[in-house]
Amino acid sequence: MQHNDTIKPGYIYKKSYTYYVFGLLFLLYMFDYIDRMIVTSMFVHIEKDWGITSTQSGMLVSGVYWSIVVLTLPVSLLVDRWSRRKTIGIMAIIWSLATALSAFTGNFAQLMMARIVIGAGEAGYSPGGTAMISGLFPQHKRAQMLGIWNASIPLGAAIGVGMGGLIASTIGWRHAFGIVALPGLIVAILFYFIKDYKTAPIVSENHKTFQKPTARLILNEFIYKPSFLFSSFGMAAVIFVITAIMTWLPKFFLETNSIVINEKEAGFKASIVLLLAIVGAPLGGYLADRWRKKNIRARLLFPTITTFISAILLFVAINYTPGLTQYIVFLMLGIIISAFAPSIAAVTQDVVQVGLRAVSYSIAVIVQNLLGASIAPVIIGYLIDKYDVVTAFQILPVMLIIAMILFYLASFYYEKDMKKVQITEIDPED
Repeated sequence: MQHNDTIKPGYIYKKSYTYYVFGLLFLLYMFDYIDRMIVTSMFVHIEKDWGITSTQSGMLVSGVYWSIVVLTLPVSLLVDRWSRRKTIGIMAIIWSLATALSAFTGNFAQLMMARIVIGAGEAGYSPGGTAMISGLFPQHKRAQMLGIWNASIPLGAAIGVGMGGLIASTIGWRHAFGIVALPGLIVAILFYFIKDYKTAPIVSENHKTFQKPTARLILNEFIYKPSFLFSSFGMAAVIFVITAIMTWLPKFFLETNSIVINEKEAGFKASIVLLLAIVGAPLGGYLADRWRKKNIRARLLFPTITTFISAILLFVAINYTPGLTQYIVFLMLGIIISAFAPSIAAVTQDVVQVGLRAVSYSIAVIVQNLLGASIAPVIIGYLIDKYDVVTAFQILPVMLIIAMILFYLASFYYEKDMKKVQITEIDPED
């Protein structure tokens, strides 16, 4: 089955089974972010119990991303060259068990280690899931389906932030880890037994095929594609902002918003902001795919526009709109800021061949986590400790402007880079 723009392929499995697999992928991503973000609304309780600083609290989030940065590429090679379903199933089991073990930690160092193991489990999930969806669905629906899948991120983050604050304030913060771990473990076991498409060979520029590509062959697939490079760095800048908001928005509301009176309410209101991305991500993917029918550059021009709008909204929310008005602007931001994600994820799949799709997204993940998600909680936490939360948030609109510029630059190279892709057929498992 060829995946290019002149051929609109069908599904390699029946639609009902394809959507069943997609449903499991959606649930796993949701539990991924529940497990990843539940700690953020419990910072107040953990800091009180253990006497740690905001910088250390930020490290509990960053530790997950540090593991992902280190392990995502080797794990993604397993995804592409061994098995997507087996690798993903094993990873999900690991991160679920590590979340459960977090309930039994006795100090900051132990909890930090548990969080690092969670990241080790999650290392290749995003690349693996992106590769599976790109293979299971036709190319012309790619951004739309990735948009729906990416809606699980804000949903999981919102559930994690909301549940963490609620459980911590009622029965204690330790119980929250155990409660969210079990459902994810069940879904992970179910996923291990699904069908997947066969591993595709790697095709070189002279049309030779390889099952075990060399490092040079892999490097050549990416380094000469500016659309991939610019969009990956642009994604890192947006992810920096989103992770900072996920981590520190409850604290921002507590200290600046007159309509928030306690940490439970701050966590709830922050979770609603995050949850609204469940609208923005699928809508962004749908609109970008529709626009792409008229303008091939749409998957990069659309993120350029939405990221610029997000920068304006965030600047206004931080500086000019206290009280209820401020919260309304943050709600608008919650919808718009995530609209870029499915288009950029689709670009990482559009400009590479089938056999390196997970590796492609893993490189983007390394960049976005190393320069974005892994450092944002610590940098903002440090600025909060040194100054205040409002001052710390001032750098976020600037990061969005940088991302906007990078997406726009990438758009000029996108069509040319797609023409370099070697076409490979993929087949379902027997």
